[in-house]
Amino acid sequence: MPDKKIHDALNEHITLELHAWYAYTGMSLWFEIHDLPGMASFMKQQADEEMAHANRIIQHLLDRDVHPVLPTIKPASVEYESVKSIFESMLAAEQKVTASIENCYRIAEQEDDQPARLMLEWFIGEQVEEEALARSIIGRINLAGDTGPGLLLVDQELGKREPHAHENEA
Repeated sequence: MPDKKIHDALNEHITLELHAWYAYTGMSLWFEIHDLPGMASFMKQQADEEMAHANRIIQHLLDRDVHPVLPTIKPASVEYESVKSIFESMLAAEQKVTASIENCYRIAEQEDDQPARLMLEWFIGEQVEEEALARSIIGRINLAGDTGPGLLLVDQELGKREPHAHENEA
């Protein structure tokens, strides 16, 4: 059984993953309301990934005979200033998740918890991808503009995105 310190850190991290799921679901709704179906689909995929991440950690804890704690989730907004502000919020959320994963990894190292470290190594790579993706979308919006034909092209591009193939890997 893992040390209580890593147990607590992983349970805290579950909260971040579930909050991101809820927030991204709200962002998807905003895109639907504003007739941006590609971005809505993209953000729904992001929400689904966050739920998968939470479930991955929950399963890790269960496999190690630790009881996961399901947190209270703060309400998600469906009101945003602009498309760009949504993706900036996404980047900020991913950076917060990255910091938490890195903290969990440090604790797992201190406690010499190899199974937790192995699981968290996957998350570290995932977070590099997630932050890079958010920054690239913000860059495309900066080039295309936050309204008009350029934004519609970005919407179409994001609507073609395939879900991560590795999300279901153990």
